[in-house]
Amino acid sequence: MNTIKFIILALATVFGLTLTAPGDDVKPAAKTNNLPSASTKQGVTYVADIKPIFDSSCVKCHSGDKPRAKLKLDSLADALKGDRDGKVIIAGDSTKSRLVLSVAHLTSDKDTWMPPLQNKAGIAPLTSEQIGLIRAWIDQGAK
Repeated sequence: MNTIKFIILALATVFGLTLTAPGDDVKPAAKTNNLPSASTKQGVTYVADIKPIFDSSCVKCHSGDKPRAKLKLDSLADALKGDRDGKVIIAGDSTKSRLVLSVAHLTSDKDTWMPPLQNKAGIAPLTSEQIGLIRAWIDQGAK
């Protein structure tokens, strides 16, 4: 049995694979090379550019007294606070911002895809242009 484990580990090493035991919560990194490009628009602001996107696609669930995941997106201050797990926006780096990975549906956990593919409100996924604008806003400092 030990010989078999050794052979499997050796092959995994040779082929650059990562092995995890059943039940491990290790998730592969998001594929950021599949992200829509950041918009080239300069001077992107929350109020003028991002709030309209959030208002139409996000605040139905992410506002009020009991926002989902404790993430409120109806004000800049609340969006920058993050959710129950911490910051979702990393100002200056959209590729590391969980919000971007969630709206681009690039996280390994489909439960974090926003808006969810099957949602009661019938909200469609964000377009590449909307995601690109959110990326530009975050890359420009999330102001």
